[in-house]
Amino acid sequence: MPEKSRHSDAEGIRNRGKRSDVTGWYRASYLFVVNVGRMRTRPTVASRGLYSSACLMRGALLAVSVAAAGCVAPSVVRHHDTPAPETVTNAAYRGDPFLADVESRSFEYFWRTTDARTGLTPDRSPSPSFSSIAAIGFALTAYPIGVSEGYVTREQAAERTLTTLRTLYELPQGPADTGVSGYKGFYYHFLNMDNAHRFARVELSTGDTALLLAGALFCQQYFDGPSATEAGIRAYADSLYARVDWQWASPNPPAVSLGWTPDSAFMPYDWRGYNEVMLLYVLALGSPTHPIAPASWAEYTRTYRWEEYFGQSFLSFAPAFGYQYSHVWIDFRGIQDSYMRSRGIDYFENSRRDVYAQRDYATLNPMGWKGYGADAWGFTACDGPADTALDLDGVYRWFHTYWARGVSFTRTADDGTISPSAVGGMIPFAPEIAVPALRAMQSTYGNLIYSTYGFVDAFNPTFTQPLRRPLGRVDHSRGWFDTDYLGIDEGPVLAMIENYRTELIWTTMRRSPYVIRGLQRAGFTGGWLDHVTPASPVAASPAAPPPAAPASAKPADQQPPGTPPLAPAQPPSPAPPAAAPQASGSEAASPAATGTASNTTTPAPAPARPPNR
Repeated sequence: MPEKSRHSDAEGIRNRGKRSDVTGWYRASYLFVVNVGRMRTRPTVASRGLYSSACLMRGALLAVSVAAAGCVAPSVVRHHDTPAPETVTNAAYRGDPFLADVESRSFEYFWRTTDARTGLTPDRSPSPSFSSIAAIGFALTAYPIGVSEGYVTREQAAERTLTTLRTLYELPQGPADTGVSGYKGFYYHFLNMDNAHRFARVELSTGDTALLLAGALFCQQYFDGPSATEAGIRAYADSLYARVDWQWASPNPPAVSLGWTPDSAFMPYDWRGYNEVMLLYVLALGSPTHPIAPASWAEYTRTYRWEEYFGQSFLSFAPAFGYQYSHVWIDFRGIQDSYMRSRGIDYFENSRRDVYAQRDYATLNPMGWKGYGADAWGFTACDGPADTALDLDGVYRWFHTYWARGVSFTRTADDGTISPSAVGGMIPFAPEIAVPALRAMQSTYGNLIYSTYGFVDAFNPTFTQPLRRPLGRVDHSRGWFDTDYLGIDEGPVLAMIENYRTELIWTTMRRSPYVIRGLQRAGFTGGWLDHVTPASPVAASPAAPPPAAPASAKPADQQPPGTPPLAPAQPPSPAPPAAAPQASGSEAASPAATGTASNTTTPAPAPARPPNR
């Protein structure tokens, strides 16, 4: 039996606000010690300022987790030393009717909830919500999938895509704190659904803008037909990507900042690995107009942590989305940067190992949560039942609403909440354990977790306490169940099922000259990357793009709504990094080469918490 420790509210209050000796930053989680089969649980920080229900800047919250994981050595619980399972190329589930049903329902989230007049996709549904630019990026990715699977016609998908890209291009950009949607080509994390302007006081998000651009560039490559609609898609996508000023977003070169606000300027955090923004760095390196220096990739990988966790040796990042997002659009199978060459694997294999570690963590279930097991796992940023603490059978348990959940050797954030999207987005890496887990969860809980748009965001079998204002619904015998679907979690499920079944996104994006150039400048070699000959996506299109703006034209940030999209100032070079004159010039003048960027992060004031990250 686990050793139980009871803790009073007074003790929780005394602990609140203290720094954790394990992470060096606030941990609204449990520290657990596994020792000779015994478990002791104790709540640490319940920082409502960090994870409170009013938060509007979830990017900052995840940044804190990333910074803590990358900068301070935690106490690592090592379990067993069994060898990593062999890589399984398992096509047995590709024709599975269950997967087909999950995929079609997830597609319907984006097709039905997106405003057809503007292309804005809500952050969540059915709860009233603002739009999320990351969800828009996943929606753009969904539309070609809908064509491929026969959910919609090519014409319908192309019209929706063009509407979305035109809306995004024509939205006002500028340094003002209201009445705009972005600045320097980047977009605010959330936009109002009615006018697409900045929602509340959220940050200009570099990471979420990268997800948006990835969806646009996927559509640019997919819609290669001669019609005016498809030619417009290619031109708008190119122009949206070309006007993003990655160099401006790198105030501490060579790293890229997490975000910017008009009143506080750049956030005091830069993106460093390992996390979900490999994609961001590839796009920033591949930019035809404002590329960052190749040294940025070395800076990003400098903070990598390679250790063993539940029998697997791999790079650590606690929430599962860090192992999914970049892989939605980039096929990392068989290609390696210098770090992965030194480890003898690729990033695809790294994600596969995390799948097994998550599964084995849930099987051991060191914290004793209800419902965990070999077919019931999945830990990522997701909804939760409540920001509260309860005494359950003599153990004081902390619970959270939206929280960056995850398990790893750098950080454990586990309150008994399971997110099916953490499993669905992992299907290509380990279908042999991910698909059975999804099936088992659907079979066990039925329409409590699986309905209109597939799987709801999360559920928690341990939490059975009735709430005055529950987020979701509570079954007094089976637990808490979310009633919302989230775009940023529906997206990876849909996209990764399609990648597993047909490899549509991967094969399409392997033709993108921007992705190819970005990977090459980051030092990736091998596999499919050694056998590509990219061409300019717009110049090679059957229909020519709008002409380039004259030299006297205003900068993109100052263009009034309705201005036609601009052709890129310089087409991407298919040659290796050294052959890109513009990149070389900017890099030579950049302070990136001085190596002055610091890995030390200063905590930002704790913002209020949004419905999700």
